[in-house]
Amino acid sequence: MTKKWYNYFVSADPLSAEGRAPDSSAQLPPEAPGKSAAQTVADIAAMIQPEPAFTAPAEKPDSFSEIYQQAAITPPVHGYSILKIIDMLQSEHIRNLPAEVKRSSVLVALEAAGVALKEIIEDAVRRDRALDTYERVMQKSVEDLEQQKLEENRRLEQEMEKLVAEYRARIQANNEALSRRKEEFFGWRLQKQHEEKRIADAVAYFVSENPVTTASQPVPRSEPKKEGEKK
Repeated sequence: MTKKWYNYFVSADPLSAEGRAPDSSAQLPPEAPGKSAAQTVADIAAMIQPEPAFTAPAEKPDSFSEIYQQAAITPPVHGYSILKIIDMLQSEHIRNLPAEVKRSSVLVALEAAGVALKEIIEDAVRRDRALDTYERVMQKSVEDLEQQKLEENRRLEQEMEKLVAEYRARIQANNEALSRRKEEFFGWRLQKQHEEKRIADAVAYFVSENPVTTASQPVPRSEPKKEGEKK
């Protein structure tokens, strides 16, 4: 989509504050037969050198001055850039005036300074291209980082799944070891009870009260002594 940043400057009859047209030094080049003002501006844009190349994102991407500096866009000697025109249009003296009056006021200022409107448009195109190019640089930086982080996340997920599988295997091994130990214990306890019965049966021939236990009983818990009770 063509950007209409030159709308303020394209007009058939530019007038100064005194009602006269500023001279040709502050206007666009004469239009060729059959060529519109918009086409004239497009031709100016086409003559601008190729888009600037950014090697890396700026340290402060919200600082447009740094972006312009990386794009080798320097302020003109006469001081009139599209940024200065923006400040002029937003000046408290004319910002609330009709668009045609603001346009004429700027053209008068350019005429007085001996600045051609063509230079302002060229500066605007350079800055616009720098911003568009830098946007693509930032977008590529974001896309590269996204790809890098997605790959890192996939690697981390694989490592996490491997660790989870290892821990699950260790848990399973622990559970199986405990089950085997319990089975061994229960089997031994049955043999113990059988052995105790044999001993008890033999002792029973010689005592009236058999001291041999034949069943596993939990060890009684010792109750805490009450206050005042003798030990």
